[in-house]
Amino acid sequence: MLKRSFTGAMAVLALTAAAGVWAHGDVTPQPVDITGLKPIENPDVWLDTNPYSGNEKAIEIGHHAFAQNCARCHGIDAVSGGIAPDLRETLPLGEEGDEFFKERMINGAVRNGVTYMPKFEGLIAQEGLWAIRSWLESVSVDAPPKDTAKADEAKPDETKTDAAKSDNAAATDTSKTAESK
Repeated sequence: MLKRSFTGAMAVLALTAAAGVWAHGDVTPQPVDITGLKPIENPDVWLDTNPYSGNEKAIEIGHHAFAQNCARCHGIDAVSGGIAPDLRETLPLGEEGDEFFKERMINGAVRNGVTYMPKFEGLIAQEGLWAIRSWLESVSVDAPPKDTAKADEAKPDETKTDAAKSDNAAATDTSKTAESK
């Protein structure tokens, strides 16, 4: 009886593992809604660099597109579970990363005749693929913290001349004096 239970448990475990493997590799790419992105003039010719880098709309579109087309292998929010590389850590920022991304989108990844990543060229518009790249840049471990960019925008006084700062200080003093009277 114990032997039969053990054999049954092993069969269930093997089938569960096999189903996970089969489900992983056979995924139909989902369309990406690129509404709001400036169209690429000649979409048949791949651009060498990401035209949407830092574009908030592209980042939003890219996040949704990644979830639909990439997360199954590369993990939800690009946090890999070990099946495919964690793109937050392995995909460089800038032109070096753009070049690698472009190559993978056009050719996929095949080693010893085994497809590790399908090619996406012709299945998803170039705008949609560059939007995914934009989102990946925004979650990269090498990306500047989001608070830093906002903090820099909130420091207009640092760019003012000393005379302008003095004028602001004098105006503040005058308003305080008027309030006290």
